Formats: sequence, C-alpha cells, structure tokens
Amino acid sequence: MSLYTLGLNHHTAPLGVRERVVFHVERLTEALSEAKRVLAPEAAILSTCNRTELYLSGDLDAEKHRAATEWLAGYHRMDAHELQRYVYMLPREQAVRHAFRVASGLDSMVLGEPQILGQMKDAVRAAESAGTLGTVLHKLFQRSFAVAKEVRSTTRIGASSVSMAAAAVKLAARIFPSLHEQSVLFIGAGEMIELCATHFAAQAPVRLTVASRTLERAQALAHRFNGRALELRALGQHLHEYDIVVSCTASSLPILGKGLVERALRARRRQPIFLVDLAVPRDIEPEVAELDDAFLYTLDDLHEIVQGNLDARRSAVEQAEAIIETQVGQFMHWMAAREAVPLIRQLRDQAEQARQHEMDRALRLLARGDDPRQVLEALSQGLTNKLMHAPTQALNEAEGEERRSLSETIARLFRLRT
Repeated sequence: MSLYTLGLNHHTAPLGVRERVVFHVERLTEALSEAKRVLAPEAAILSTCNRTELYLSGDLDAEKHRAATEWLAGYHRMDAHELQRYVYMLPREQAVRHAFRVASGLDSMVLGEPQILGQMKDAVRAAESAGTLGTVLHKLFQRSFAVAKEVRSTTRIGASSVSMAAAAVKLAARIFPSLHEQSVLFIGAGEMIELCATHFAAQAPVRLTVASRTLERAQALAHRFNGRALELRALGQHLHEYDIVVSCTASSLPILGKGLVERALRARRRQPIFLVDLAVPRDIEPEVAELDDAFLYTLDDLHEIVQGNLDARRSAVEQAEAIIETQVGQFMHWMAAREAVPLIRQLRDQAEQARQHEMDRALRLLARGDDPRQVLEALSQGLTNKLMHAPTQALNEAEGEERRSLSETIARLFRLRT
C-alpha cells in the first residue's frame, strides 16, 4: 500500500497558474470519483486559494505517478508538460510530513494561519461523501488534525494577529488617511469575507456593505456589522459609491471587469478605488490594475505585506517541526505494521488449518475409543510438528550468509538465546 501527495502551491506556482487548477465545490464529487477510478482507490482533494493537492493511497507505481500529473492537467484542460514545472510529488513519509505541516499552518502563505485546518476538514468531508476516503487517508487526516491541535496548544505558532484580512486593512491605510471616512464593499459572504469584514469594521468605516448572489446571505452577514446588503447584479449601479472593495467568491469567472471599474472611476471623478482580490480564480480582472486611480492587490501581493509581522510565529517553528517529526515517525510505524497485515493473516490461516486438521483427527480417535491421554499426546505432537516444519526445513536448506541471517530471524521470532 502506497501513499503520496501531488500538487502545487504558492511556493511553486504563481497565482495565474494556481487559479487554473482550482476544483470548484460543485464539481468536487465528480472529480473525486474520477480520481478514484483512474488513479487510486483512496483519494482526497484539497483545493484552496493557495494550493491544489491530491492525496492518494493504493498500489501506486511510477507509471501511476505520471498519470496523476496528466490527469490533473487534463481535468483542467492544461498541457501536462506546462503544468509539470509547478507540480511536486511527495511519496510516503514526505507526504505524511507535508500533510502535518499543512494542517499546522507551517506551509501556509501566512505562517500559522488557522483557516487551512477548516479547509482540510472540508476536503475530508467531501472525500467521505464521495466514497473515496479509505482507511489510510482517514488515518492520515485524523492524525493531521491531532498534530495541528498539539502544535497550536503547545507552541506560539498562532501568536500575533497576522492574516490576509489584517494585511488588507494595513494596505488600505496607506492609500486613505483615515478609514473612518471611507465606504467599504465586500463581495461574497464566505469565511474569508467574514474575517475581512471583522477587521475593517473595527476601523469604523462610514459605510459597510455586503454583496452576494443571494440577498439573504448578504443580509445575514451585513446585519452582524450594522451594514447594508446588495445583490451582485446591482454592482454596476453602486460600485462608484465605494472607496474600498474586497472580493472573495467561488465564481469561476471574474465578478469585476476592467470596463465596470473604469465606469465607476469616471462616476467618482477619478477618486481612487482600493481593490483587494482574495479569490482563486480571481474575481477581478488583472487588467483593472492598468487603470489610473485603481489600486488592485491580489493574494500574492498581500503575501509580501504579512512577511514583516511573523517574527513571533517563526520562533515557534522549530518546536512545531520537532512535534511533527515525532508524529511522522509514529504514523510511518502504523503504515509499516499495516503492510504486514496480509502476511500475518496468511500465517494465522495456515496455523488454523493445522490446528483444525489435528483436532479433527483427535476427535475421530476419541470416537473410536482410543485412550484420551494418548490422543492428546498425538494431537500436541502433530500440531508442534506442523508448526515447526516450515521454519526447520528453511533453516536446513539454507547455506552460508542466508543461513546466518535466517538463524538470527528465527531466534528473534521465537525469542531464543543464541
């Protein structure tokens, strides 16, 4: 049984590539089923703003490894050779270590951020629902969650308020002298937008509005911050009213195009608009950055901002890595023990056949009226001879180094003194 991870993330691929290999929620079950059929009996997909990763377990060889890259490229209609330069392939122990580091926030764009843990749990639920989460991957993810909990409870990896949301506020403050006088529009109603709204609301902007495809979702989130709600289809009429726009939706197509933003700027008489695009794929067309007075920032841009605020968390990395290494060793021991299960089962089956054979023979002798003591003596001798025959014969037939090695193994198995 093999285990490996194939994927790409913010370390290996730019945003333009990452957004092309996102697995959208509405098609995730279909993708998992296809991965199980084509690649491995156990499959899970973790797809976030900063990473897309396949976790696979089964009888996997080098050919299957190549097939996984080709499948990922083909699924997203990309050239496999083009994608290959950005993809990493992590087998067995490396895959386990990687999963533990991801869950603990050590591989995130923002060191120690907790959001990835919830995203991993979502990935597990999706695989479970699709019927692609087997014993090995279930164990891997449950251990990952336990490791993440230990890392967060025993280190300061989550210390300091460092997040993409905080970085967005910091950037906005560079453009506008005071956020108290600005109007803020949030596009989307998910977890990231909720986090951003919390940070911006703390700055007491003059107006806070949430836009979503469904007015009910927008109203539910806006109500928490004493804000207003807006339907997405009304963006064109109201975009010019906002100084700050933060967008993070699950849309596969851009929400704000260059033309829409250009019209909003004209209506604002060239007053600047600060836009933050936290979505992958992007919600805001990259060409918007070409417009005068439009200040557009993406996830990769915010990454540079947060780097300066991570000293407290970096000091905890060494401790966190030590915890992870210990847990990796334990998980690999579990995997090794699991790989021995078929052999153990075969050994027990063989012993059971020998026992049953001798038992049947003893019962026949007893039924015939033979002395019970002699029957028991014959049963024990017969069982002993059957169980000792294979190792004794192997030892007698072996020569030289093979015999020495086999002798040591038998002595260890039967706990004999040599």
